[in-house]
Amino acid sequence: MSLTIDVDLPTDLARLQLPAAVAARLQSLLDRQDAGSPLTVDERAEAEGLADLADLLTLLRLRVERARS
Repeated sequence: MSLTIDVDLPTDLARLQLPAAVAARLQSLLDRQDAGSPLTVDERAEAEGLADLADLLTLLRLRVERARS
């Protein structure tokens, strides 16, 4: 079984990225973790969710770029 979803994508591909404040929050969490400061369970879940969202937006941006080529 497959599912097809039609999405109206913005013409401005820069919009297919995390907002600056959200990207800064993700970077802050990752920096703390890299510095050896353990994240709480909630912070780890937040970081994983934001990273997944960033990956999805990157994939969408690349697919739009490919479709326009």
